Amino acid sequence: MLIQILLIASVVALLLLFLRHHGKSKTAASVKIGFSVFMMFGVIAVLWPGVVSAIANALGVGRGTDLLLYGMVVAFGFATINTFLRFKELELRYAKLVRAMAIQNSKAPDEEIKPTDTSVV
Repeated sequence: MLIQILLIASVVALLLLFLRHHGKSKTAASVKIGFSVFMMFGVIAVLWPGVVSAIANALGVGRGTDLLLYGMVVAFGFATINTFLRFKELELRYAKLVRAMAIQNSKAPDEEIKPTDTSVV
């Protein structure tokens, strides 16, 4: 009973954290809905494990735990690809920013800095 409460509290906390922090970014609504459905499926698995076994049997999977493992593999793959794509996008943004800053800070040949003689002889 205590483990069910802890697991459900963890799922709810993850869901709230995800929705709160990704609500301001460009996360697609389908990603939010998919994550929410996945988390609700986790709550159902904690409260009624027999339901997960029945779903697994209907899908042709032997046990409910196997179905959960397969779902976690797919979710991990999705998270990995999503993270990779986000990093690629950030790298592209940084490259564009650095190029723009280099162009902005560059000097034309006739605007070269001339040394001033400030030495004391």
